[in-house]
Amino acid sequence: MTTMTAEELRVNVEKALEEIRPFLQSDGGDISLISIDNENSVKVKLEGACVGCSVNQMTLKSGVEMTIKKYAPQIEEVVNVGE
Repeated sequence: MTTMTAEELRVNVEKALEEIRPFLQSDGGDISLISIDNENSVKVKLEGACVGCSVNQMTLKSGVEMTIKKYAPQIEEVVNVGE
């Protein structure tokens, strides 16, 4: 397995967020990339309607984290820093 550079990793995580963003926006929410730490942990901020949504943790784990891992398999966790 080839290792991605930090820039390639960031680009791939952004691609993943672009894929999931329309689904969040259709419900009045959005998501922003805050940081990538140690090349295995992604911090995001859920925004808009996602902030108070009762299923945002499910969205984060099953939607956002799964999509990010598809683009960047070395990511181990996705954390929402907005709460």
